[in-house]
Amino acid sequence: MPLQISQFKSPIGVINLIADEQVLLGLNFSTVKALKSSVDEVDYAKGFKEVSKIVVISDLLSDYFSGDIDAINGISVRQPGAKFSQAAWKAMRKVRAGKVLSYADLADRAGSIAAVRAAGSACAKNAIALVVPCHRIVKTGGALGNYAYGLSKKEWLLRHEGAL
Repeated sequence: MPLQISQFKSPIGVINLIADEQVLLGLNFSTVKALKSSVDEVDYAKGFKEVSKIVVISDLLSDYFSGDIDAINGISVRQPGAKFSQAAWKAMRKVRAGKVLSYADLADRAGSIAAVRAAGSACAKNAIALVVPCHRIVKTGGALGNYAYGLSKKEWLLRHEGAL
């Protein structure tokens, strides 16, 4: 069965989605081309099919933007990556909406207190923005740090979730 590709209109722009049935493989605010390049070879070989919405995933995103900020926790995810990145992404998913975590704390929770730069790299390589909530990771002291899709989107998401 081919991977499903869809676009979701959100208050902060169009979101591109790619899923293998009910498992989200990618979410970005940039391009479908970048989205496709983020999936692993096995998934890529399945091919792609554009759909108007991805059942369950699109509905949970709609719920999130309508104010149920915990709705995205119900979305299953999968993305390729090294062991530390996988641990960091798992730790990010445990950061509750409305809260933030420093890059240093993320490194610690991912298994290596000294791997602050690797924690930042895991955020940058995250192919499932929003649902794997790298926007909830900030600098020590609370400064926003970076966000691949622009600090205005990161700030909007954190305000929406009540963290700012």
